[in-house]
Amino acid sequence: MITKEMTIGEVIKMDPTRAEVLMSFGMGCIGCPSSQAETIEQAAMVHGLNIDALLEALNNK
Repeated sequence: MITKEMTIGEVIKMDPTRAEVLMSFGMGCIGCPSSQAETIEQAAMVHGLNIDALLEALNNK
């Protein structure tokens, strides 16, 4: 289960196909070194995304 405290790097390492979900939410720079250390919650805030919708999409992949 993916939580808002997990980093983007952890999510991608756990399941690389989840990168597609992140990109579909407008997170195009998920390969950037700084984004790899960002939590899902931080990334959602930076991109102005609904964290609940993002987590639902990531966990239903």
